[in-house]
Parts: sequence; structure tokens; C-alpha cells
Amino acid sequence: MSLRVLFAALVALAIAASLPMTPARADIVVDVNQGQIQPLPISIAPFGGEHGADIAQVVGADLERSGYFRIVDPSASSDKGLNVGVVPLFPAWRQIGAQALVSGGGAMGPDGRLGFDYRLWDVNGEKPLDGQHFVATPENWRRVAHKIADAIYTKLTGYKGYFDTRVVFVAESGPKTHRKKLLTIMDQDGANPLYLSDGSYQVMTPRYSSNSQEVVYMALGDNFTRIYLFNIETGRQELLTGKITGLVSAPRFSPDGNRVAFSVTRGGNSDIWLMDLRTRTETRLTVDPGIDTSPSFSPDGRQIVFNSDRSGSPQLYVMNTDGSGVRRLSQGGGRYNTPVWSPTGELIAFTKQDGGRFSIGVMNPDGSGEKILSTSYFEEGPTWAPNGRYIMFHREAAAGDPRLWMVDVTGRVERPAPYSQSGSDPAWSPLLD
Repeated sequence: MSLRVLFAALVALAIAASLPMTPARADIVVDVNQGQIQPLPISIAPFGGEHGADIAQVVGADLERSGYFRIVDPSASSDKGLNVGVVPLFPAWRQIGAQALVSGGGAMGPDGRLGFDYRLWDVNGEKPLDGQHFVATPENWRRVAHKIADAIYTKLTGYKGYFDTRVVFVAESGPKTHRKKLLTIMDQDGANPLYLSDGSYQVMTPRYSSNSQEVVYMALGDNFTRIYLFNIETGRQELLTGKITGLVSAPRFSPDGNRVAFSVTRGGNSDIWLMDLRTRTETRLTVDPGIDTSPSFSPDGRQIVFNSDRSGSPQLYVMNTDGSGVRRLSQGGGRYNTPVWSPTGELIAFTKQDGGRFSIGVMNPDGSGEKILSTSYFEEGPTWAPNGRYIMFHREAAAGDPRLWMVDVTGRVERPAPYSQSGSDPAWSPLLD
């Protein structure tokens, strides 16, 4: 047995036994909060075994799309045939400019499932940083790739990954005067889109529950608005607002998934209501002549941020979940809408209209530190990645269709989301189990 293979075997045993071979953070890190982000050069050696090439491609695409990594072409390295069972020839990878290196490989087990191993290496330090073993059914090989990308992202940035997630949104088609809007779900990288509604009504503002299996959304027909609860796993759909008079809109789950906040409009006045899904009990939270809408819970479930024009123009307010303690957050000029609390609780994202332009911005939960991340002709509907580092939204040109876009919390990583068709109202799932 060669020294390369022997050392790799010892590394694999140490990782499998969870020995503290390396600190919690890698010696090479991506500083995602610096003034100018410098993507980390990382090379992904060709993966061997079942679905190896496909998994390597998805891992690379995930990391590059984050804006924090630059993929170095492995074909330029003289270290050919590297696999998960051997130690890299580090000088060969330094020569092509890689600072981090990923190797991997998999095989089908006797039970018909795919077993896949990956290793992450510090090229300059010539040492292993991480390694994991994944098991999945063959058709779930993409989830293996996303989990590997999550592990690499976490190790090298210090933040949780967000790649093994899905996005529910509204797929749009047809002329603007007769638009078709379908409830749709896809992987966060645009793969596996699936239509969940039949087009008999317009779908708006779909939102995920904390268990990733349920979606709540608004249905708009010729003479009705309704809020439905949809189970993704079973396809079962339930009407939540059949007994409520008035126009219902803007539903959103509480963090524990047991309640849904929404807006009810009667006689030109809109207020925030709360429904307990266990008892179907409804509670009115705001009583004000202004328009109160777009509620979003804090991660601890104790507060709700919403927008209201009670001061004369749409602004952001926060209240306790029993409706008490209402106070204004936004203090800048312009009109604020569609607030959403980040999963980490650190920021609130919002849409802002000012000077004929629309922007996506963030502020602290006390209203301070407002920062605009993205501005264009029209954009709205922010939703957070589960790690609180990225926001997806939809953007529309003056004569174009809505498209999904992404921006990170620094505002320096901004790009189209990986879905090439028209789409709006995205909502990001939590990390999948």
C-alpha cells in the first residue's frame, strides 16, 4: 500500500470516528463580510463511481453561485486520477491556483442505495479539513451533491449551508391581461420544477411551513379570495378561510407551524388576523382604520412585523403576537412593504418604493441600520435562505416578465436565480431533513 493511500485511509478512519483532527473552522476561510469579497479558488477533482460526474458538477455550480467561491478547472492539474481513497499531490494543485480541493466517489450498495464519500483538503496547509459519508437512493443523487456543497460552505465560511433546500413560487405565463399563475416548487438550483395547481385560479404569496411539507397560499378567482393549506407530500389541499367574510390575503406561518397570520379586508379597511391551525380559532390582532397587511413572525414567534399606512404612507411596524405593543420601525423616506424577518432574527428584509424605483433592503429589528441591497424598475417579495445570508425576490423590467433574483446581505453578490422562466413571489424552505 502506498503512503498516499495509507494516509488517506487513516484520515478516513479519523473522520469516521469523529476525532478532532481540525478545529471547528478551517485554516482557510472565506470572509463573507469583508469590504470586497474575494471568491476562494477551489478545485473539484473528478468524482468517481455512480453519479460521480453529475454530483461534482452540481457541487461546483452550488458553490460558484453563492458568489464566495471560484471553481478552478481540475483538468489543468498534473495530479490525475485523484479519488477519495488517496492523498492529493498538493504541489500540483497549488500550481493551478487552488487553495481548497474536493475529492469524492461513490458506489451502489447491496441494498440498492448509493453510498458516497467526499473529502475537503487545505492545499496550502496540505491537510484534510472535512470528510463525510452520505447514503441515498439513486434518484436522490442531487440531494447528496447539495449536502456536500452545504458541508463545504459551512466549513469554509462559518455559516450554515443553504443548498439542500427548495423554493415554492408562482410560475407565470401568458399575456398580462390574462395571466396564468401556478403554484410551483423546485430545488433551489432550479432543478425538478413541479406545478402544484391547475390554473383554475390565480396563486399568490405562497409560504413554507417550518417542516417543509406544507405551504399556505392565497387563491384569487373572478369573485373570491381564499387561503389554502397545501400538503406537498400528500397533495391534500384544505381551505382555511371558508368562514371568514371579506378579502383574505398575505398568509404566513408562525415558526412552529401551528398558526397562520393573514390580512382581512372589509369595507376598504385591512387588519391582521391570526388562525390557530389546531383549533381553527381566529383572532383579530389589529384594529385600525389604516391598511395593515403582510405579517411576518420573528423566529422566536413572539413578535410580528407588518406594513401599515396608518401614518399616511406604507411603513413597517412591529407588534407582539397578541396585537399589543405596536410601534413603528421604518424611519426613512419612501413606501415600505412586504417585510420578512430573517431566520436568524438578525435582520428584517423589505421592499421599498422611492423616486419611481423599487428596492430590496434590510434593517435591524429595532428599525436602525437600514441598507439597500438591490434597486431596479420593479422588484418585491423578499424571502430568506435558511442561513440568513441570501434573499430571493422577483424583479421585472419595464416591458418584461417577472424573474427570480438573488442578493446576499452585503449587496455585493447579485444575480438571477437559476430558473429561466417567469416567476414571482418566491418562498425559501428550511434545510431539508
